[in-house]
Amino acid sequence: MSKPTSLTYKTTNWADYNAALKRRGSLTIWFDPEMNWDAEPSGKRGRSRTFSDAAIQTCLTMKVLFGMALRQTTGFVESLLRLTGLDWVVPDF
Repeated sequence: MSKPTSLTYKTTNWADYNAALKRRGSLTIWFDPEMNWDAEPSGKRGRSRTFSDAAIQTCLTMKVLFGMALRQTTGFVESLLRLTGLDWVVPDF
């Protein structure tokens, strides 16, 4: 029995191919300045929450997406917020 032949592709438009490879490495993250980063008061007894569910979910999504530890995620999200010019406190581990 003979081996199957592997398919070979010939790239004819190198400029488009190179641009497509560059776009693969592009990363865009949006933070909506109108997002409720701080938790709203619950009106119940005990300590009130500091951060909204959206803030915690954003941080945990970054953690899982990039495979980081919690402390690394805190630093990563702090740097992203600093780059975007938002003066928000980041949830800590």
